[in-house]
Formats: sequence, C-alpha cells, structure tokens
Amino acid sequence: MPRILAQVGRFGVVGIVGLVVDIALFNLLRATVLSPDELAAGPIVAKIVSTSVAIVVNWVGSRYWSFRLEQRRPPLREAVEFVLVSIGGLIIAVACLAVSREVLGLTSVLADNIASNVVGLGLGALFRFSLYRWWVFHPRRGSWRRPAPVSATAGARPAG
Repeated sequence: MPRILAQVGRFGVVGIVGLVVDIALFNLLRATVLSPDELAAGPIVAKIVSTSVAIVVNWVGSRYWSFRLEQRRPPLREAVEFVLVSIGGLIIAVACLAVSREVLGLTSVLADNIASNVVGLGLGALFRFSLYRWWVFHPRRGSWRRPAPVSATAGARPAG
C-alpha cells in the first residue's frame, strides 16, 4: 500500500505540471489565435492543442518518475500506449467542453475552464491513471527483452 500511495503522489505531481501546461496554453490560445471571435471552434481546437502538449510532458514525467520502476518495454511502444490512453483522456475533456458550449450554451472563459480543466481533466485523470497503472506501466506485463534462443535439443529426453 505505501508503494501505490507514493506512486499516486508522484502521478499527482506530474499531473499538476501537465495541468499547468494544459491550462496555461489553453487560455493563451483561447485569448489569442484561437479565440471564439476568430474561430467558432477555437476553444475546442485550443483544448486539443494544449492537451496534446501536456500529454508529451506527462509521458516524460510518468515514464521517468511516476512509473520508473515499471519500465519494461521499449520507450516507443510505451509512448504509443501512453498516447492512446491519453487520447481517451483528451476525448473526455473535449467532450465536457463541447457539451458545456454546444448543449448548455455556456461560452464564457470561466465556463470553458470549468468544463475542460476541472470536470474534463478530473474525469480524464481517473481514466488515465487507471489505464497507465494497469496497462501501460503494469509491472507484470512482461519484459521486452527477447528470451534466449532454445536449442534444438532442449526438452529432448536423455538417451538411456
């Protein structure tokens, strides 16, 4: 139990760094080049871009700190799995933002931030942690190292 609590703590710190990157970039893009005044879908595009950048930050932190003891596969394979799970979290956050804007008609900066960065990222974090822990970085998924070659006589009965 202490090990998983420490891991949750490290995951939380990495998540906070990713959250800061996500929120800062989302609001910067939303206020400038992707503002709703310039592009109707600007906040949704801003969320996709900001979360994509945060995914990279989170993978580095997760691989080399949060789940460092569970590294068993080549980094590229692990990165692909991490990105697939993170895209699920991204979809959750974007869906919350889209529902807030398109269904509920809430289009203010505050509403966009609550929908995407509180509700969406909160639900997405639960989804991501679960799949990172039990799929991407699971310690029992097996080693990526190739087994030693088996000789042609391995397993043969001794002459007797």
